[in-house]
Amino acid sequence: MTASQSAPRAEMPPAPDALGQVRTLFISDVHLGTPDCQAALLAKLLRRVRPERLYLVGDIVDLLAMRKRAVLDKDQQALVARVLRLARSGCEVIYIPGNHDAAFRRLCGLKLHNVSVERRAIHTTGSGRRLLVSHGDEFDTHVRIAPWLLKLGDGMHGFILSLNRWCNRARGIFGLPYWSLASALKRRSGTAQRYVAQFEEAAMRQARLEGLDGYVGGHIHQAGFRVEEGVLYCNDGDWVEHCTALAEDAEGALHLIDWQGQILETAPRHLMPRPAPAATPDAVTPEMAGA
Repeated sequence: MTASQSAPRAEMPPAPDALGQVRTLFISDVHLGTPDCQAALLAKLLRRVRPERLYLVGDIVDLLAMRKRAVLDKDQQALVARVLRLARSGCEVIYIPGNHDAAFRRLCGLKLHNVSVERRAIHTTGSGRRLLVSHGDEFDTHVRIAPWLLKLGDGMHGFILSLNRWCNRARGIFGLPYWSLASALKRRSGTAQRYVAQFEEAAMRQARLEGLDGYVGGHIHQAGFRVEEGVLYCNDGDWVEHCTALAEDAEGALHLIDWQGQILETAPRHLMPRPAPAATPDAVTPEMAGA
């Protein structure tokens, strides 16, 4: 899914058509409170899969957008209710706030309605991999793109998302499935792909610094896998453009899935877990240590 040109991608094995038992599900960038949130599609996924653990990896609620205009329709309300039912029914739910819901970071360390709020997490897969989990906005300071280009990109992104809504309303009238216009346009943008590549490198560098096997995050709305120097990068995508999630199966394998639970891509399985390092004061950067 990602299109970085700075390093070769690992070859992915053929993926099965659908996912079986789900040990862990990672979801980010839902942007509840906005008209772009694809709450109905995410709710369909949560009806199809029943994870033992659910990570909500930031920007679940778009508090920034809600300052100007709040949209919380019946589909979004039903999605919130479904997540809370999962938490009550025994699914371990961990909420890691992002930059659009950063106000919730003051709640880190608390448990609300059976949902644990954390700044970051270390997830151990069934196969023994240790993965850093964070939203990813802390890596923006490592991306060397002109600020005016990023600002222009943000404005264009909002406009494209509005076109995306109208496009998919028209497709729905003709019985066509969801399709991301925003994603198709971003794949053709060299600036966007340079940003993605630098973001991925920063995330893998942080995982490597901490002696971990990989990284899981969101933030950039571009799902996919990448491997570099034995470190696995995973991005679970979003629920305003791509409608994807990251799922760990019963054996610890990681898959990128769509809203129907269909596997789009599978992470390489041959990487060996790294030994856990001794704790050192330099293991965490100031960006990662911040509340």
